[in-house]
Amino acid sequence: TAVPYLLEYSDDLFAEMAAVSGGVPIVTGVQRADGARYYNSLVALDGRGAVIAMHDKSHLVPFGEYIPFGDFLVPFGIRAFAAQEGFGYTPGAAIRVLDLGRAGRVLPLICYEAIFAQDLNRAVGQADWILQITNDGWFGDISGPYQHLAQTRLRAIEQGLPVLRVANTGVSGVIDAAGQLLHALPLNTEGALDVAVPPARPRPLYARTGDLPVAAFLVLALLVVAARRRFDD
Repeated sequence: TAVPYLLEYSDDLFAEMAAVSGGVPIVTGVQRADGARYYNSLVALDGRGAVIAMHDKSHLVPFGEYIPFGDFLVPFGIRAFAAQEGFGYTPGAAIRVLDLGRAGRVLPLICYEAIFAQDLNRAVGQADWILQITNDGWFGDISGPYQHLAQTRLRAIEQGLPVLRVANTGVSGVIDAAGQLLHALPLNTEGALDVAVPPARPRPLYARTGDLPVAAFLVLALLVVAARRRFDD
């Protein structure tokens, strides 16, 4: 996460971030606690540093952010290696569109939530653009960050929406609704991008139907195979 502190202890930091930004709203990654449960979260801050919107990561990385059957392993001190608090994160609710005011309505994705195409179709509300925040530093300089970027480009094509991708160590960039990478900061490169958000396209078929056409084709193919076998017999 971009902010290595719990949300509950980050008020002063958020105010400082807002001051540095000149009052421009900010979206960042943070951890938060709810009793004994911890969440890997995204928060949107207004020009004063107050939280105006939030999304908790719903698809957690096995063994990285949580341990399967972790409740049974806690007594042995086994914890998810990427969870900075507790023994692992708790999954959040399903993805929903966040209203960022003048910045529009955004579909938030944290890290590898971008690989689950079906979840974007199920999101409540119609977004103007997609935001992905991620830390791909785990992969080093191998192909991982580039594969993750390629998967995110597919989500832009499927949804007909532009994507703003912000990665702690890169590759950060702006992807248009056709999946083209228009602007980028290379891997392990500090910098900032000051660009306009590309327009959305008319909602594609996949965004409206999901995998239903594929399922229908498979059913039809099975019926054809069954009919041919019956005819051959």
